[in-house]
Amino acid sequence: MRYAWINAHKKTWPVALMCDVLGVSASGFAQHYWRKAKPICPATRGIRRRISDDTLLAHMRIIQAEAKGEYGWPRMWEALHAKAQRVGKERVRKTMKRYGIVACGKRKFVVTTDSKHHLPVADNLLARDFSPSAPNRVWTSDITYIATGEGWLFLTAVIDLFSRQIVGWSMSSHMRTSVVTDALQMAWFKRRPSSGLVFHSDRGSQYCSHEFQQLLTGYAMKSSM
Repeated sequence: MRYAWINAHKKTWPVALMCDVLGVSASGFAQHYWRKAKPICPATRGIRRRISDDTLLAHMRIIQAEAKGEYGWPRMWEALHAKAQRVGKERVRKTMKRYGIVACGKRKFVVTTDSKHHLPVADNLLARDFSPSAPNRVWTSDITYIATGEGWLFLTAVIDLFSRQIVGWSMSSHMRTSVVTDALQMAWFKRRPSSGLVFHSDRGSQYCSHEFQQLLTGYAMKSSM
């Protein structure tokens, strides 16, 4: 059923996108339809039929995937008309509400560094010397954010400045201290560096926290900010 729908709309949408959104195998579709073409009956050519609910829903999900989840019902209705799918505004609104197709608000910037705190701040031991002479001498770390369909995810990476290799990382839906301690623990278990390694970060509350600083001390690392 889904293969047939994809085959009927392959001139309108990218096949790979339709397969991904509808949850079917692109290779399976290719095996079934790579040489098949559905003939158009001359008697029905040019006759406008009411789009079915399943077809409308499939179009909506593909449009929303292309728009990265940004469309509400007005823009969805416009996009459907641009694809020659004639459907009423109220039907579009009700269908989106029924199947939970909602617009995700765009948020272009997320603050990941909270430096307005009263925790102790380490000295800058790195002094802009970004070229250590050997591995496991200087590690640096930062938190970044990734937009997903279910909200923001926060990624912490620990990088060895000598090789620029990621030696530890952690991902979470929050920015509590564990997002940085987990990344540091992964890096330590992978590398087991000698004492005296300089760990350079920003002055964010996660890195300045007592929990993270105690972990650095336990690993015989020097904090730099």
